[in-house]
Amino acid sequence: MTRLVLASASPRRRRLLDVLGLDYDVVPADVDERPYPEEEPELYVERVARAKVAAVAADAADAVVLAADTAVAVGGQLLGKPGHPAEARSMLRRLSGATHEVVTGVAVAPVGAETVSAVERTLVRMVEMTDEEIAAYVATGEPMDKAGAYALQGLGAIFVEWVDGSPSNVVGLPLHVVARLLRSVGIDPLRHRRPGGGLG
Repeated sequence: MTRLVLASASPRRRRLLDVLGLDYDVVPADVDERPYPEEEPELYVERVARAKVAAVAADAADAVVLAADTAVAVGGQLLGKPGHPAEARSMLRRLSGATHEVVTGVAVAPVGAETVSAVERTLVRMVEMTDEEIAAYVATGEPMDKAGAYALQGLGAIFVEWVDGSPSNVVGLPLHVVARLLRSVGIDPLRHRRPGGGLG
């Protein structure tokens, strides 16, 4: 069976793949994730995802390499991971009571063939948050390694009013896109399973 490698250190992406019972190895990619000036969110996440698979595939010629990059965008402007609590509070105030877009670029580098990639977009509406709620949430530490400073799969879910699109995309890995790209390079997620792997 062809080896599958996830080019990510994200525990959220690993948990999503684990839900599917996929058999894979983890080799985190070390790439520059800074956006270019005026770079569109969709172009940014796809470029970074492709850079991640290229970095890992260079040393994993026998494997299919999967990578992703997720960003939150408000009015076309990227919100990355907050560098400090004050930045997290600022991001959450901007998201409060508004609809934003979560975009994820997914890339797959097959063995001996060209990389394939796609971008998934999901709209997320946040409830109005008070400054006290924002401060209490930031104090939990959860926002600090999350794009947009919140986690749908965690305590941040209490601030999400609705999601229009893929919920797994908001977490960081749109599973229907992953399945489609893997199938396109010869890996069937329903069969590429770890020993004893099961759903859930």
